[in-house]
Amino acid sequence: MIDVLFDNRQDILEITSDNMKAIEKTVEAVLKSEGAEGDFEVSVSFVTNEEIKTLNREYRNVDMETDVLSFPMDDEFDGTIILGDIVLSTQKIIEQAKDFGHSLEREMLYLTVHSMLHLLGYDHMNADEKDEMRLREKEIMKELKIFK
Repeated sequence: MIDVLFDNRQDILEITSDNMKAIEKTVEAVLKSEGAEGDFEVSVSFVTNEEIKTLNREYRNVDMETDVLSFPMDDEFDGTIILGDIVLSTQKIIEQAKDFGHSLEREMLYLTVHSMLHLLGYDHMNADEKDEMRLREKEIMKELKIFK
């Protein structure tokens, strides 16, 4: 079982039930792709640029907006593995979708894949890690048949 908890703390982008279902499917696809088995919980929050900048400053000492933040927990409660929190800036989703010529949903789901990989231990601090993470992102997006 995979439980995705949603928290919408912004009013810039309407988050629909279809968006939430697509995110749930994406979380499930990442876990399956990584061979993860068991019961999992992930929280996904939608925030403004202002809030994500504050979180980035407080937790990473980076005083700027970003598109997504990942807060791994790797905890367990009653047999459920709590992977952690994904925080998405809806303003960045809109901006980057436009810049890259993607749909809003494609950008949202790509950032979810990216963040889920962080929750599962991937990073991109050096070139090899970055290459490996980018390859996994592309493979998962292809599995999900999300291209535009």
